[in-house]
Amino acid sequence: MHRNWRRWDETVKEIKRSCSLPVVLFPGGIGGVSKYADAIFFMSLLNSRNPHYITGAQAQASFLVMKSGLEVIPMGYVVIEPGGAVGFFGEANLIPRDKPEIACSYALAAQLMGMKLVYLEAGSGARESVPNEMIYLVKKSINIPLIVGGGIRNPSEAKEKVLAGQRISHMY
Repeated sequence: MHRNWRRWDETVKEIKRSCSLPVVLFPGGIGGVSKYADAIFFMSLLNSRNPHYITGAQAQASFLVMKSGLEVIPMGYVVIEPGGAVGFFGEANLIPRDKPEIACSYALAAQLMGMKLVYLEAGSGARESVPNEMIYLVKKSINIPLIVGGGIRNPSEAKEKVLAGQRISHMY
């Protein structure tokens, strides 16, 4: 594992040498932490059946993350059908595509727990992306940033997702 950390550190340093944008880590585990980045998403897979992905991995990495000096960005991670590999390996109770109110409940819970953003994930390479109506309703339910990913295949679909989240006024 130690050797992988050094390789990851070198990768982050090379990215920083190559561009002036901030490097924000989206780790899959403790091996995805590098003190050379600018920030890290400290995420909880809220709809996992396995406590390891809700709080266990975070506890395991907590001292390393604090010691790193990285800006920590708490994030509620919610996996939507079809879920892809993250749904399978993260042991998620996938949120049905036709049940946006469930996604809204998880997103609002993330906000109330103090998380700074919510990520709705259909799964990398998913055949279907997060439905626009779900994006709209989740964004309407929270007043923290929302990220949507998975199954978005082209720029026009990406724009459609952005517009789905912008067509609202906050409930609060």
